[in-house]
Amino acid sequence: MAKESMKARERKRQRMVEQYAEKRAALKQAGDYAALQKLPRNASPVRLHNRCQLSGRPKGYMRQFGISRINFREMALAGLIPGIKKTSW
Repeated sequence: MAKESMKARERKRQRMVEQYAEKRAALKQAGDYAALQKLPRNASPVRLHNRCQLSGRPKGYMRQFGISRINFREMALAGLIPGIKKTSW
């Protein structure tokens, strides 16, 4: 389980990316890279890192579901994810 401070930092970055998205797009379209450099670093979407929504785990993230592989497996076995069932062959 990730520390709460790491989860909070990631949420803060997400808010900042959303806040500056239009401004960044306009500056890029205009080619004003000097003004783009003056924006906060965390306003860049490149600085975001995918984390599990439940545990905050940064590795083993499944993009389609937004959770880590561990939480995915637990939820799938418990029948909490519609359309997912364990297979065997």
